[in-house]
Amino acid sequence: MTTDAREVADHGVPMRHALYLPPFGELADPGVLAELSARAEAAGFDGVFLWDHVVRPRQPGLGVCDPWIALAAIAARTERIRIGTRITPLSRRRPHDVARQAAAVDQLSAGRLVLGVGLGADNGGELSRLGEADDPRTRAEMLDEGLDVICALWSGEPVTHRGRHFRVDGLRFLPRPVQRPRIPIWVAAQSVKRAPLHRAARFDGLCPETTPDGLRAMLDVVARHRGGLDGYEVAVGGPPDDDPGPFRAAGASWWLVQFPEITTVAEVEAAISR
Repeated sequence: MTTDAREVADHGVPMRHALYLPPFGELADPGVLAELSARAEAAGFDGVFLWDHVVRPRQPGLGVCDPWIALAAIAARTERIRIGTRITPLSRRRPHDVARQAAAVDQLSAGRLVLGVGLGADNGGELSRLGEADDPRTRAEMLDEGLDVICALWSGEPVTHRGRHFRVDGLRFLPRPVQRPRIPIWVAAQSVKRAPLHRAARFDGLCPETTPDGLRAMLDVVARHRGGLDGYEVAVGGPPDDDPGPFRAAGASWWLVQFPEITTVAEVEAAISR
């Protein structure tokens, strides 16, 4: 894949391409993910994004890689591509831990990290098995408050926060991320419901799960709330053989080549070569 071969959206901006990898099974080794990412960069891809899960209850015994360790390995093996999570279920994480991990990977990658966030799905009882909140409203509250805490910590200034779910008492996080004013945040959404799209509009990008027509409707809501879509990223995904054209025409700026939960190294290598 070369820049000349990339699809160009109606507004003249190239549609970028990335791998969207499940770090499970054969891909649960950070070294394997780093090697595949280096090959993708050499082949002309623009990014590599990872699923973010702690366990996979529906697949007992399946190896699961910590995405932040893997992203650090990928950052060390690459020079150009964007890297990140799609998506980190922030209500299941301590925001200060995510803030620190993300800042470190942003430094290691010289400012190439994207933090994708969302509520996350309850995959086969993952929430209950880890003793976490399973009420969607509570998780949405934790997501919004967690984002406030993370952005404040990335400022490098002393942070005092007393919210419903999190508390920070005069904590200052240094060093800051490389990127200014902060690491880009892309927010997941699955419909035209107001709350998720208004959350996405507050930040830098959208990770939608929808049809091309659904994407148009979602972006109409985001654009009205933001006052426009200039510089706004929209990252959609599909299997290796899918045509990204309809999503490009609907306003997507990234096409993520998406793989199923159980994926072999050979299958990723084939997609890279293709």
